[in-house]
Amino acid sequence: MDNASAEIAAVAARMVVDDGLEWGAAKRRAVQQLGLGSRARLPGNDELEDAVREHIAVFCADTQPRELAALRRLALTWMERLEPFRPHLAGAVWHGTATRRSDIYLQLFCDDSKSTEILLIDRGVRYEPSTVPGFRGDPVEALSLQSQCPELGETIGVHLLVHDLGDLRGALKPDTRGRTLRGSLEAVRRLVAQEATP
Repeated sequence: MDNASAEIAAVAARMVVDDGLEWGAAKRRAVQQLGLGSRARLPGNDELEDAVREHIAVFCADTQPRELAALRRLALTWMERLEPFRPHLAGAVWHGTATRRSDIYLQLFCDDSKSTEILLIDRGVRYEPSTVPGFRGDPVEALSLQSQCPELGETIGVHLLVHDLGDLRGALKPDTRGRTLRGSLEAVRRLVAQEATP
């Protein structure tokens, strides 16, 4: 990673951790803040993740583990509610880089995408529908809602990305570092249990 890319990663990491920005937006804003041109080489996601972990270790080491554990417990609550749709936790809450400013991303895999909306409506959950790129790049339906996290005293964004059931097989491939990109309900239960053990 060259010096400019490293500097972009460091500034973007601060925005991700402190402001809850998405990675792409944080990279673009860091380029603007540093006054670099549009041709500046952006850091890759692995580079940004390393910078995020470094920023957390330096500035948030005393608070981040508790915040992450609270977010994982909230994610688990929603995964259990959505169990028929084979929920998988992704993003910063799964990877361990989340803080109280982070949103929760759940990827659902179901035969009928409307069944998720019907469940939310039946339970009186208000949500905003949109279309976003899925993990394969193709458009998927996203249902975004707000959920109170009493442990943090915060309202947390929860985003449900609704994929076809057939996409589940490709979802379990590891990333470039050999890690799973998302965790099943059982995997998240194990994480939460480990964090509860002193």
